[in-house]
Amino acid sequence: MHRPTPTAGPRHRTIDAPAGRLHLVEQGTGPLVLLVHGFPESWYSWRHQLPALAAAGHRAVALDVRGYGRSSKPTATEAYRMRALVDDNLAVVRALGEETAVIIGHDWGSSIAATSALLHPDVFHAVGLLSVPYAPPGGPRPSDVFAGMGGDEEFYVSYFQRPGRAEAEIEPDVRGWLAGFYAALSADTMPAPGEPDPHFVAAGGTLRERFPKGPLPSWLTETALDHYAGEFERTGLTGALNRYRNMDRDWEDLAAFNGAPLTQPSLFIGGTLDASTTWMTDAIDAYPATLPALVSSHLLDNCGHWLQQERPEEVNRLLVSWLSAVSGQ
Repeated sequence: MHRPTPTAGPRHRTIDAPAGRLHLVEQGTGPLVLLVHGFPESWYSWRHQLPALAAAGHRAVALDVRGYGRSSKPTATEAYRMRALVDDNLAVVRALGEETAVIIGHDWGSSIAATSALLHPDVFHAVGLLSVPYAPPGGPRPSDVFAGMGGDEEFYVSYFQRPGRAEAEIEPDVRGWLAGFYAALSADTMPAPGEPDPHFVAAGGTLRERFPKGPLPSWLTETALDHYAGEFERTGLTGALNRYRNMDRDWEDLAAFNGAPLTQPSLFIGGTLDASTTWMTDAIDAYPATLPALVSSHLLDNCGHWLQQERPEEVNRLLVSWLSAVSGQ
């Protein structure tokens, strides 16, 4: 029986990767667990998980995805296609001297983790998905799907497509925009049912117009907001937004995997108030076919989008339990 032991604090390092340079934050020793963040975050979104996973006997590594934080920011939009991000994850595993890893992702990180496991099952032997359920590649072209959503309003993914458009809204006041975006998707500050949906933009409007005007979410301290704002004030938002601008390329790049299940041991955690989860109930219902080795699936009551920050203790407990099951500890 593995007994948790005290661990040293997190260590920052950079590695060479297809992106150019990737910034990692590492804590603990043992089997490698790679943590992949979503939009608009950074390695810092896993700050509560790093010490918990390290204490449970794992080598926990959170990276800044290309375009974020201290990692390189390629200029070409197509440099942010899914296959490129998968190649970055492979580079992390190899640079750390490992042959295999468990990969866990949240939001866009969930999709990046799932695709990494799909393309390289020999390397990523278990996959944890937070917020965004697994849906195999295929189906209609993504841009066509998003264009048909919202009626007279524009879905936020479509709003993000044109380079410079969202940047012009966000970058004059990065801190204020991030605070509103985080609040709009947090359980304790999101708009009440019946109020305008912050996932859509009115004709000629901006996303910011739909953000709550009240206090910060309970999980988001001023210090945490300062960290996120400082990163994006330095890097800008283009690298982060370019992930959205490659969804049609991904649809083409991954056509050979249309309909393919993930056969590795898997985990899903979603929030009952998270649209990324609740809008994809069909994907969750399909898990017996698409995640045939699913170990456990959890919906956290009254939890919004930022699962591992809104409910860190609960998420940590679920992750440690699942990792114990898939690693044989």
